[in-house]
Amino acid sequence: MAGGGSAIRGSRVGAGPMGEAERGEAAPRLYVSYFCSNGHETRPAFAADAQVPDSWDCPRCGLPANLDSSNPPPPPKNEPYKTHLAYVKERRSDSEAAEILTEALTALRDRRARGEVIY
Repeated sequence: MAGGGSAIRGSRVGAGPMGEAERGEAAPRLYVSYFCSNGHETRPAFAADAQVPDSWDCPRCGLPANLDSSNPPPPPKNEPYKTHLAYVKERRSDSEAAEILTEALTALRDRRARGEVIY
């Protein structure tokens, strides 16, 4: 082969941008503005006859956004992780826990006194 260029030249059918004449006309679009609590504006495009959703996730920060620029939705509350013990402490007072523990220890000691094997 001679030359320093590419050995493959030319183009195939449909390879290049031919414009709308070949692809057909684009569907009419509607651009809608959504606003998040961080002040970001997002403008997704919808088909002109599509039903526009009331909310949209902001692609920059992930917070929910709505159509009202003066009153965007607040960020969602993230509850901190709770351990099993934290949930138990919400349901029982310290005195209730001490009473339950005393009952359980008494029952365990009675079983041991009768000679039961306890694992």
